[in-house]
Amino acid sequence: MKGTVGELGILPNHTPLLTGISPGPVRLQFEDGEDDVFFASGGFLEIQPGVVTVLADTALHADDIDEAAAQEAKEQAQREIAENAADFDYSRAMSQLAEATARELTLAELRKRRR
Repeated sequence: MKGTVGELGILPNHTPLLTGISPGPVRLQFEDGEDDVFFASGGFLEIQPGVVTVLADTALHADDIDEAAAQEAKEQAQREIAENAADFDYSRAMSQLAEATARELTLAELRKRRR
């Protein structure tokens, strides 16, 4: 998972931590060795003894991401940025572009894990 100041890896007995997370893949590894990949739209990560909490506005299992919709959202945001119309909201377009790109990265992470 990518924090707002860099990559994060949390192991057992990690020191308590509260940090922001960037949109993108979140890989969970369970005690039995199994792992799973989710998309988080950003938010916060809290580490306490024995508990890891991810707070995100949107969290999706990687299998539930619609690849075509993510690609279309990315292309739409890129078009809006390129056109730069008078009523253009640059921050919204950049936010949409970042989220669509992060969804694609999550799908790539899922594919990599399944190989």
